[in-house]
Amino acid sequence: MTSSGVDKALSLVRNLPRISFNNLRDSVGKRKPRERCRGRYGGKTHGCGQKGSEQRQAYMRLGHEGGQTPFYMRFSKEPYYKGWHLQREYLPISLHRIQMLIDTGRLNPEEPIDVTQICNTKLFKLDPRKKQYGFQITDEGADCFDAKINLEVQYAPEHVIAAVEKNGGIITTAFYDVMSLQAAVDPEAFFKRGVPIPKRMLPPHDALVQYSDPKQRGYLADPDKIAEERFILSQKYGYELPELSQDPLKDMLLRRKDPRQVFYGLMPGCFVSLRDKKVFAPKDEELKRFYEIN
Repeated sequence: MTSSGVDKALSLVRNLPRISFNNLRDSVGKRKPRERCRGRYGGKTHGCGQKGSEQRQAYMRLGHEGGQTPFYMRFSKEPYYKGWHLQREYLPISLHRIQMLIDTGRLNPEEPIDVTQICNTKLFKLDPRKKQYGFQITDEGADCFDAKINLEVQYAPEHVIAAVEKNGGIITTAFYDVMSLQAAVDPEAFFKRGVPIPKRMLPPHDALVQYSDPKQRGYLADPDKIAEERFILSQKYGYELPELSQDPLKDMLLRRKDPRQVFYGLMPGCFVSLRDKKVFAPKDEELKRFYEIN
């Protein structure tokens, strides 16, 4: 090869891109189109069976039992499972776990604790799309529970209510619909959507009795009847009920949400701008009537 040919080849190499997987190609004519062959990868039927529906690739649906009466029709109905798909699920959380979250600083006992505060610990995952409508409190750790808190959950048995009120705390059971619960579980993601805070719906007919019962500390119950039931429960379990009027945390303990309210301090219909760090309330009278803002 002459010097001119070498220089030409070197200049060509310098201008060509580096070899990588995205510019590798086969030689022209190296690959040939696949031909129809015999055996497993071709042949007479090409893997489509012999005769009938399999030959036409019209396979039976999954679970087909060959024409006889299916399993799910062979037995009578079970009324026990009627309406099972409509039942609401409340994820359990124990008093021992709440006490541990308070001791480790994940929950602030000087502020009201609700679904939003519990989910912000990042230790509990609530999915309203799976019929999960909140939390229920279990009695594990009731003997060592000594925190004075304002707690809002969705269900609590009688002995759990007694354990919270014995320390001077307040417990309330409240209902959240799906849209309100989606906003309460992850407020940051909800505010980034740029939609107004929804108006919390009232509980359905089958849950209205529970959330209107003062014995279960329902948020729709009469406050005077709740005070009467607090005294009755203290007599039943043998503890002295602390006086809330003389408590230094009186304002925090008596703080309540409106039945239509999702967040403390934020009324329905408001927009929250995380970038500007501002809250925009509706000014139109029709919107105020829709969101029931006073």
